[in-house]
Amino acid sequence: MLNWDEYSKEEVTSPPITSEIKEETTAPTAEVKQPEPPQPAEPAVPSEPSNIGEGSRAEAARKAVNDLDEAAGIEELDEMMANGRVQVDQKMMINCKADLNQLVPFKYDWAWQKYLDGSANHWMPQEINMTNDIVLWKSEDGLTQDERVIVKRNLGEAIHTHAYQYCIESLGMDEGEIFNMYREIPCVARKASWGLKYTQEISDPDFKTGTEETDKQLLKNLIAFYCVLEGIFFYCGFTQILSMGRRNKMTGTAEQFQYILRDESMHVNFGIDVINQIKIENPHLWDEQMKAEAAQMILEGTELEIQYARDTMPRGVLGMNAAMMEEYLKFIANRRLTQIGLDEEFTGVSNPFPWMSEIIDLRKEKNFFETRVTEYQVGGALNWE
Repeated sequence: MLNWDEYSKEEVTSPPITSEIKEETTAPTAEVKQPEPPQPAEPAVPSEPSNIGEGSRAEAARKAVNDLDEAAGIEELDEMMANGRVQVDQKMMINCKADLNQLVPFKYDWAWQKYLDGSANHWMPQEINMTNDIVLWKSEDGLTQDERVIVKRNLGEAIHTHAYQYCIESLGMDEGEIFNMYREIPCVARKASWGLKYTQEISDPDFKTGTEETDKQLLKNLIAFYCVLEGIFFYCGFTQILSMGRRNKMTGTAEQFQYILRDESMHVNFGIDVINQIKIENPHLWDEQMKAEAAQMILEGTELEIQYARDTMPRGVLGMNAAMMEEYLKFIANRRLTQIGLDEEFTGVSNPFPWMSEIIDLRKEKNFFETRVTEYQVGGALNWE
């Protein structure tokens, strides 16, 4: 390590030694003066009091830190460390003392893969060109009245607020009309009310698991959220808007809906994996009563989405009608039931919109317990062929 005290201000760098003078360097040299012993360091001079002024808030902050009672935090840390370091087998979905900050070793490799998929699945609404949509929306004969109602209703559900706000602003819509559909349009309001009813616990910051009753409440909330709110609601709207895109109408809006549908598909399959893992680790929760309640919630959600389809499509539009949409929603409901280990409800139904499977690409969005690979990538331009 360099010590700048060893260098003299008058010191000059010596020229490099050449072959001609190499021997001279070995000749005796004048006696080198030994360096003086180091002098003892002078005692530190007390610093002057700072002249920086501070207000009462800084004083209050200092007092709060000095009065901080760390007993509760130490007690929690002691409890966590009582059984030694966290082992991978100690990790569980619920009622677990494992350190959440300790990612590895992984117990749930599928969860880490879902995280990576989500990170790769990033997109921003402003990436999508809305110019053609604006021209079409402002044109008097660009869309039929039924098509305009469909666009407004679907944006009014606002499941991806940023994207929908971007569409609404771009098209110059009445924001008050669109964002109050939860209150003013009965078929939209019923879905919102249903969602609030069955997801109260996971919205409550004071809710805790740990008993059979609360564990079942959590499981029911997760089924309602992932299998219904994410997995059935909005599928009518997705199909309607994506059908517009296939007809070269509202292509910017449709492109955003395709990205949103990809998001929702990823959310659904992550949630279903969580539900199934909880069932594996807590088989006593998955009793006959829970199975019946889970099936009931999925079927209630299906009926609400069917009612929405009938309300938004009183007539045939975009190559579809309410009856076709009802069959499609029953097809989706059967899938949600079987994904959590329940029997199908509707016999003989099929998918009347096979192009939707290509858009979602169900071959790639199978959940972990179906032993398939999920593939996603960062959003880019979509091809509406």
